[in-house]
Formats: sequence, C-alpha cells, structure tokens
Amino acid sequence: MASISGICFSSQSLKPRKNPFLRPTSSAFSLPTHSSSLSIPIRNSPRIATPHSLPRHISPDHSDGSAFPTKNNHGLEKDPGELWRRYVDWLYQHKDLGLFLDVSRVGFTDEFVTQMEPRLQAAFKAMEDLEKGAIANPDEGRMVGHYWLRSPELAPKPILKSQIEKTLDAVCDFADDIISGKITPPSGGRFTQILSVGIGGSALGPQFVSEALAPDNPPLKIRFIDNTDPAGIDHQIAQLGPELSSTLVLVISKSGGTPETRNGLLEVQKAFREANLDFSKQGVAITQEGSLLDNTARIEGWLARFPMFDWVGGRTSEMSAVGLLPAALQGINIREMLKGAALMDSANRTTVVKDNPAALLAMSWYWACDGVGSKDMVVLPYKDSLLLFSRYLQQLVMESLGKEFDLDGNRVNQGLTVYGNKGSTDQHAYIQQLRDGVHNFFVTFIEVLRDRPPGHDWELEPGVTCGDYLFGMLQGTRSALYSNDRESITVTVQEVTPRSVGALVALYERAVGIYASVVNINAYHQPGVEAGKKAAGEVLALQKRVLAVLNEASCKDPAEPLSLDQVAERCHAPEDIEMIYKIIAHMAANDRAVITEGTCGSPRGFKVFLGECNMDDQSFA
Repeated sequence: MASISGICFSSQSLKPRKNPFLRPTSSAFSLPTHSSSLSIPIRNSPRIATPHSLPRHISPDHSDGSAFPTKNNHGLEKDPGELWRRYVDWLYQHKDLGLFLDVSRVGFTDEFVTQMEPRLQAAFKAMEDLEKGAIANPDEGRMVGHYWLRSPELAPKPILKSQIEKTLDAVCDFADDIISGKITPPSGGRFTQILSVGIGGSALGPQFVSEALAPDNPPLKIRFIDNTDPAGIDHQIAQLGPELSSTLVLVISKSGGTPETRNGLLEVQKAFREANLDFSKQGVAITQEGSLLDNTARIEGWLARFPMFDWVGGRTSEMSAVGLLPAALQGINIREMLKGAALMDSANRTTVVKDNPAALLAMSWYWACDGVGSKDMVVLPYKDSLLLFSRYLQQLVMESLGKEFDLDGNRVNQGLTVYGNKGSTDQHAYIQQLRDGVHNFFVTFIEVLRDRPPGHDWELEPGVTCGDYLFGMLQGTRSALYSNDRESITVTVQEVTPRSVGALVALYERAVGIYASVVNINAYHQPGVEAGKKAAGEVLALQKRVLAVLNEASCKDPAEPLSLDQVAERCHAPEDIEMIYKIIAHMAANDRAVITEGTCGSPRGFKVFLGECNMDDQSFA
C-alpha cells in the first residue's frame, strides 16, 4: 500500500488565494523613496527574448498531443485542518524500505495534477522503453542501463545480464580476499588504506556512500584524490605516510583518458617510485574494457581490473563497480544497497502517480520551478552522515537537467540548481535568507527517524534527547518556511542503512529521468562538460606555444625578455592576449617564468623570459 489516502480522506484542492509574491503590473511601480538624495542605481540590461520553446510557452501540438501544464498562482493553504487532510492524502509510504515522501507542502493544485497526468504517462512509457534497451541517449547512440545493475534480469540481452552478475561476484570476492588477508601488499601484512583516484561520478557517489555507511572502524579506511590540485594530491599522499606501502589504489575512469584522473595516477605513481614501491602490485583499474587505462593496467600487470559498462553514465554509476568496490572494501553490505535500489525501482514503475515516489518528486519540481528551473532546490539532510548527499545530487540533477537544447532542437536552457548543507547547521548559515530573503528556491528535507542504535539514547533533560533537538529543528524550520510561503518536500527514512541509501540513490535517479522526459530533454548526455574539456585543452595547447616562444627568446645570447604584446604576436594569437597574460602570471607564480620588468599587476608594462634555456627540451613543440 503506497498511499494511506484511501484510509482517511479524499483528495482536497487547495483554496485559491492571492499570491503575495506577484509583482504589480502597473507601469507606475517604482522603488521606495529614500531619505537620501542618492538614487538607487538601476541596471539597464539588453532585453533578451524568452525562448518560444520554454515549456510554459509550448503549444499543445506536442508529440503525445498533450499541452505543458500551466501554473495558476494561488496562495498556499494555511488552514491546519485542510493541511492535515492534504498531508494524509499525498503521503507516500514504502513499507519494505521504511521510506516516506511528503509533498503536501508543495502548492500544486488538483487542476495542475490533472494537466500533468498525460505528460507523466508519456514519461512512464519512456522509462519503460529505456529499461527495455531503447537508445535513450540519441546523441551518443547508447542504451542507458543503470537500472539493470540492481535487476540484471531486466537487461535486454543475456550477455549483459551475465556481465553484471559476474562483475558483482568478482567485486565481492576481491573485497573479501583483501579484507581477509588472502590478498596482501608486497610489504606483507594486510591492506589498511584505500586511495581512490577519480573525479565527477567516479568520486561523488563513492564519497557519499562512504560518509553515509562506512563503519566507525572499517577494515580499510578510504581517501580520495578527486581533483588535479597539486596541493590537494600532496595532502592525501602525505596523510598516508608509511601506510602507502599497505594502500590499495583504485583508479576509476570510464574512458581511461580523463585528464584529472590521469594526473592523479601519475602523481601517485611518482610517490610510489620515490618510496621504492611497486605500484602495479597495489593498483586496481575500474574502467571500460579496451580503454587506455585498461590496456595500461593489463600490460603493467596491475593487481586487478574491473569493467565499467558503455551503457552506464558516470553520474549513475554508483551501483556499478565504481561505487560497489570502494564500498565493499570498507565492509559495507553492497548487496543490501542493490536490494534497496531494486525495491525503489519497482515502486517507481507503477503508472499511478500517487503511488510513484519519483513521479511525485518530478511533478513537485515542475510546479516549484515552473518547469524551467526558475527556483533552486535546497537539499537539507538532517543527519551528519548524509552531508554529502547534496553534493551527490548536484551532479546527478544538474548534469542531467542542465541542457541548452531539447530533444526537438529548440533552445530551452533547462536546468535545476541544487545546493545544500546539513541540519541543523543550516540554522546558523542560510536559513535566515531562505525564510526572509529572496524567494528563489524550494527545500528538500531529508529526515532520519532513528537517532542512535537501540539502547544508546539518553535524555539531556527530562523527556528530551539530543536527537529530539534535531527533530525539533527540522520540523520548526519546515513550519517557519511554509508560514512565509516557502515550499518544501520531505523525504523520510527510518535509519541510514545500505538498503535506505540504495533506495535514495534510485529514487533520485528515476525522478531525474521522469522530469527530463516531461520537459523533453536528454538527461543522459553532457555536451557542456565536453565543451569545458575542449576549452581547457585549447588553453593548454596555447600554453605550449607560449613556452616555445619564451624558450626561444631565452636561448638567445643575451636572453631576450619579451613584452606581453610580443609574446602574443609571436604566438600568432593577438586575440588571446588576455589568456596569454593569465598563463604567464600562473607560470611566474610557480617559478617557471621570470618577470624582468614591471609586475603582473601591470600587464602592459612587464617583460618576461623563462630564466633558463631548454635547448634539448621537446615538450614545447
């Protein structure tokens, strides 16, 4: 029984009220008069036309014949009796998972739900086709199969089912062998540390799961290198100290060519060489078969290799070897994670909107942000162990939904901004603005009912525990926000377990897919990310040209310091002079270039050279 609505009350419409946030439409609207004679500056920006293809403006002749829902701006219901009926009517419960979803504090109306119905039914069909192996990522011609990872029997081909099951068994066996000491480091003893090298989806999911589920004293402690920041890499390696010799290094990259991951790998390998350690005996690759990383690991004889599948994207890879291996090595029950995800997937296959928690989320998002990302989603987990959930959701939601074009080629600039903190830390951070400031958000509360393991709680004062304070902060914040017309969603789990974490991951993966279908975008590609990577590559290519020009000038006798204009001219890139300046400033800050005249604070006046001549160095070519 997914909803308790049938037990108590029938559906209730929200009472129409005047929206207190509607701006006056009169041209006579003006800023308040201030006592000072100084006027408030007004920014006159060029008027940008709203794209005709935004969902709230799309005509009804869509592929399924349904119009995009329109939002009638009624005020939020405030009558306590009506709110209770609405709460009971819309409360979703999954008994096996101990999970509840409350969307009663989102102000959608019965009329809106009716308008959403055909679009949600179309989304359900799209999700069904996706699970059957349809090409859901048309740009890349790929299937999207992360749902098969927790239900291999759904895979459209027997070979895929076999690959999933074999990989899971291999992950479990390898983790058991490492933890038991069957597989040992070359120095003897047991592996004591994990160093995970990866970025984006190869790091955010494993970090979230580790923070949420790792025991206080795991069999192996984990650290992450998830950036190409030299100081950050040095810090992680230094923290390992002599335990580098008992550290298992996981290198995670689907393509095997991600620059940040490659850089992290090279830095770690350098540390191993300096410590006279054989990296190959402690290295594990998680990558697509046949990738550069896979071939390197095979040729060098790394300790183990695990596959990443072409049909699993980075941001939905937590239930693959990417997330399962790090979790298993920490003693986390990964089969329970998969079970929780599978149960949630099953619940999200129903076509009854009220009984489908992912559909309820997607519908609430659409209402709250007008289907165009007009408001941000603030994620507030009231549990320390779930702190990283908001960071995990940032990538899952924003990389999936932040798209310039829809599936029909219309420019829509879609998206949904996600940020968050933990409760009740947020009480002392940005709740002030959420309650009284700019109304550009809706909140998602993540509530955990179990405070401590049974038998470990105690009362700070008569009748009140530490957890009661946390509960009070959550409920008080929810009420205070709603009283000022700030909408919110609450997801509640009984406790933080592998099963409930798996369910949360699956819930939001499906909600993103449904919402993307409703607004007609491709949730499974990331052209903007690729554009950023391409631009970064162009900067590095320009840097090599700058180095070549400076090296040539530095090899003259006497050396020839160059002005910024001269460097740009000799690079045949006068249009890139600002970027050339930034490249030189960065090099000078790291003692790789010498400013002979002036300073970086006066770009037009300085002169620069390398300080030494690299006659035989081919790296500038």
